Amino acid sequence: MGTYDPKAFQALTFHDATERFRDGSDTPRDYLERCLATIAEKEPTVQAYAAMNEEGARQAADEATGRWRDGCPRSPIDGMPVSIKDLLETKDMPTQMGCAAYEGNFPKRDNAAVWALREAGAVVFGKTVTAEIGGAHPGPTTNPFDASRTPGGSSSGSAAAVASRMVPAAIGSQVGGSIIRPAGFCGNVALKPTQGGINRGERQATSMSTHGPHAGCIEDMWHVAIEIAKRAGGDRGCLGLFGPDAPPAPAKPARLIVLETQGWERIDASTQAVFNELVGRIEDSGIEVLTRSNNGLVDAFERTIGNAQNVASGITGWENRWNTRNLVDQYPTGVSERAKSVLARAEAMTPADYRALLIERQSAQAAHEAIGHLAEGMITLACPGGAPVWAGDKPGEPLAPRPTGDAVFNYPSSMLFAPVVTVPLMAQGGLPIGLQVMGQPHTDAQVTAHARWLLENVAPVAAS
Repeated sequence: MGTYDPKAFQALTFHDATERFRDGSDTPRDYLERCLATIAEKEPTVQAYAAMNEEGARQAADEATGRWRDGCPRSPIDGMPVSIKDLLETKDMPTQMGCAAYEGNFPKRDNAAVWALREAGAVVFGKTVTAEIGGAHPGPTTNPFDASRTPGGSSSGSAAAVASRMVPAAIGSQVGGSIIRPAGFCGNVALKPTQGGINRGERQATSMSTHGPHAGCIEDMWHVAIEIAKRAGGDRGCLGLFGPDAPPAPAKPARLIVLETQGWERIDASTQAVFNELVGRIEDSGIEVLTRSNNGLVDAFERTIGNAQNVASGITGWENRWNTRNLVDQYPTGVSERAKSVLARAEAMTPADYRALLIERQSAQAAHEAIGHLAEGMITLACPGGAPVWAGDKPGEPLAPRPTGDAVFNYPSSMLFAPVVTVPLMAQGGLPIGLQVMGQPHTDAQVTAHARWLLENVAPVAAS
């Protein structure tokens, strides 16, 4: 696809096609065929897909075409081609989770979110590559702007499919940084909703996992999320995502908090400079910016989330350990050494260790709520610079610790159960760098409105 320029790149969008569906100058079937042509062209290099159901997709698109022709679409996403991360079950395609142990796994049932998408008329036709069982071991997918680099993980294929203009939207999932980081690396918009905002169906094993959409624009992102939530609700015991049916209008925040997180010391000076320039442009637009250097409460909060990576990783490792142990015992050669090393760390934990991490997470959530009066939201990097090169593990050498990129900037929002929207407002060396906009739990619509305003009113920063 070539280098990325946030000022020039045109993502694939769907919401602006629906009027053409109404007047007959375009159809969902023709839209799908254009997507399939793009996939045929780019998939050999990008490798975003684990499975596809083209016949079923064409049938669903034909049915959507008839509904738009008759003036009775099921929803604003009726006829939208949407791809699904290959952790979520689909009744018409296998669910192999990027893991050799699950090769051939075909439960022939739909995840709750997938069911809701079909009910809304969306054309569910592809399963996108995930890092192995949603962890850190990469699949084959490459970054659409540089095939030598990772697209991020674990929602690798979802991010790359949208960034490659193969589809207008795709579903990802996140425990640590698996929606937001790949969106940042690939130049997408994406929503990680408030914890429990979108029903995970069978994917309820871990306490920080969420489902959320990647998309080419804010409008499509919101439509996909809210249409799922209107039908399937949120996770068990959770209120679920709520907000207007229409995408929230752009809203200028009066004051934002800039978070460094524990990732600030890990990024290079040029990435810091790009981010600081963007923050300067946000200030120039008339938004007051608070930082740890000019506000003591912000500094105290930064210290409260300073161990977010260990907290999030430890909690998730403990909660996944029995499933992974059973998988390893049943299929000793079907699970990567990288996943086995994560399992070993989890099996070294005790119940007391897990309780301590839960208490630390609760303390951070309380601190987040306590400073809610300071500003309308928070911003930070979505990823630590451009996507890193990934050439594969080398025999005889230690495993690369973060082959899909570092999630250090994403752990805080996951730990806080906070909604986040990532927007593509930076680039460095021809690679996207996302900005994440975060809010208090259940302010997903407000966060979306702020992100939309920033995207539409602040000039992006691109550095060579």
